[in-house]
Amino acid sequence: MNRWFARGVILVSMAGPLSGMTLADEGSVDQAREALAKQEGDEDASQQLEEVFQAAEKNYSLQRKGSHYLNYSFDYSYTADQRLDLAITNGSVRNLDVVPSATHNFTNSFTYDYGLLDNLTVGTRIPLVVKYDTQDELNVYDFGDISFTGRWQPFAYVPGKMSTTLFGTLTSKTGVSPYEIDINEQLSTGSGYYSIGGGASLSKVLDPVVIFGSVSATYNLPAEDLQQVRGARLLTNVDPGFGLSGSAGFAYSLSYDISLSISAQLSYTDETVLSFSNGDQAVAQDQMTGFLSLSLGTRVSDTTIVNTSLGIGLTEDAPDFSLGVSLPINFSGLKE
Repeated sequence: MNRWFARGVILVSMAGPLSGMTLADEGSVDQAREALAKQEGDEDASQQLEEVFQAAEKNYSLQRKGSHYLNYSFDYSYTADQRLDLAITNGSVRNLDVVPSATHNFTNSFTYDYGLLDNLTVGTRIPLVVKYDTQDELNVYDFGDISFTGRWQPFAYVPGKMSTTLFGTLTSKTGVSPYEIDINEQLSTGSGYYSIGGGASLSKVLDPVVIFGSVSATYNLPAEDLQQVRGARLLTNVDPGFGLSGSAGFAYSLSYDISLSISAQLSYTDETVLSFSNGDQAVAQDQMTGFLSLSLGTRVSDTTIVNTSLGIGLTEDAPDFSLGVSLPINFSGLKE
């Protein structure tokens, strides 16, 4: 604004002399033209429009369109239980023994995400499971259930506002099914059925705190045409029902390099109905599982954050505790 005002002053001040100048005064004319010309640093219309478009550009917290992300995580969980070994003859207990048992579960997972759009990300998770039972001295090394996920942000992220992400998940039964093994000689690494789920997650930044939460529902497809021997009966069908889950927590930035998050998760699993070839049915009661998780994020480079977590079971049906670590895997071929 001041530059244009100065140029106007130059024009007014030169109006009088110009009316009486001669051809010998062409140098003064050149000076006037130079003063009116666009100087370095002036913005033209196209540059101003560019800045307007950049200011109005929508921002999302998912993967940008065309970008890749590969993550590795390792999780260990420990579950201890008490098994009752008894025999009943003519209504009388002939043998009773309480046998402690413990299961160690090690899971190595690779997660890949791809930005289909700026607000739409698709991905997959491939788990490799190692499980060991200390009581029966059984172990297994195999794939777990591979899952596919889609995440969509219907609205652009606005600083200070709540961010919403909708997600859907399809889980396969690629792991070793618990309904297709010899239960006395083998362990499973998967659920044994397909699952379809969906839900929504919410988050809001209250610098330096981020609060977040999510709700989800899962429908488990029945497993049919089974041929598993259980005692004197043959298991043919399993109907696992549905599941509901909710979680909430917050993350606090202790510094540029360190962040701490605490969250609690509550899950409900519907009763499971097992059908046998002789027409009998057995029902496994529904379960309520509570879990408390603490996670520490440590920045080890400008582009890498390592997360370590500790989980504590809050209910009887939950694992006693779990430990985990995750970090991104950077390959030059996966850059944008």
